[in-house]
Amino acid sequence: MAKKEKVVDLKPQKVTDDQLNKIQTIVSNINKAQMEIGKFESGKHNLLHQVQVLQGELGTLQKELEDEYGTVNINIQDGTIQYEDGEANKED
Repeated sequence: MAKKEKVVDLKPQKVTDDQLNKIQTIVSNINKAQMEIGKFESGKHNLLHQVQVLQGELGTLQKELEDEYGTVNINIQDGTIQYEDGEANKED
């Protein structure tokens, strides 16, 4: 009986140290970027909530002003009141 020759696998078993280092650096940078995105999204969520709270406060104030002055337009730069008839509040 003839013996079979053992086949030697010449395929590399590992990437080079330089290639491994590059892979690890890239993956690390991706992870850092994703962490930063998470921080930004969390900050965005908090700001959106703050805007919602402030809009509620503005709505409450608008209701108070409407109860006191009626339906008017108020210039937010100088506080003048524009009544529905188009005339500004006149001080006598």
